[in-house]
Amino acid sequence: MKKYMIWGLFVLVLVIFVSGCTSQNTNQTTGTNQTTVNSGNFEIKSNAFVQGGQIPQKYTANGQNISPPLSWASAPVNTKSFTITCEDPDASGSGGGAFFHWIIFNIPGNVNQLAEGITNQGTLDNGAKQGTNDFNKIGYSGPAPPSGTHRYAFKIYALDTTLNLDVGATKNQVNSAIQGHILGEAQITGKYGV
Repeated sequence: MKKYMIWGLFVLVLVIFVSGCTSQNTNQTTGTNQTTVNSGNFEIKSNAFVQGGQIPQKYTANGQNISPPLSWASAPVNTKSFTITCEDPDASGSGGGAFFHWIIFNIPGNVNQLAEGITNQGTLDNGAKQGTNDFNKIGYSGPAPPSGTHRYAFKIYALDTTLNLDVGATKNQVNSAIQGHILGEAQITGKYGV
């Protein structure tokens, strides 16, 4: 009898463990205009392209070379600012890692969208600042893969602070400054090829 009770207890613990593992929400979604990674309900999307879809030439170095429209929703409570980057993980950036096409930080916490065509000035009217991308330029530089099709991830970070960085900050400076301050993050990835 004792043997069956121990076996029954083992089965009960196993069932609880398995059900706990399978009920976890990975917070990953794919589909039209959805993020590929998000924290809770925090999401970023674009009216210009769908998740995993083709980025229109307008937003590339082969077109008008302007930034695409982006919007986000359900930012975490106590968000003070947002940082957005556009990274090409299929190319080698300066210093290794992804190649950065855009770095914009200190976007006010009450802002939930950026219109297309953000000017490549250091400080925007809303106080946001732009960093130096891997083309060694301030602001947005659109996709321009030398060959083949590359992925371009637009990542947003909700932060509990504003960054004490100057206009033209590098990706390493921004990445270092956001550590320990990320309340949530999300991304949408598009593709472009020549």
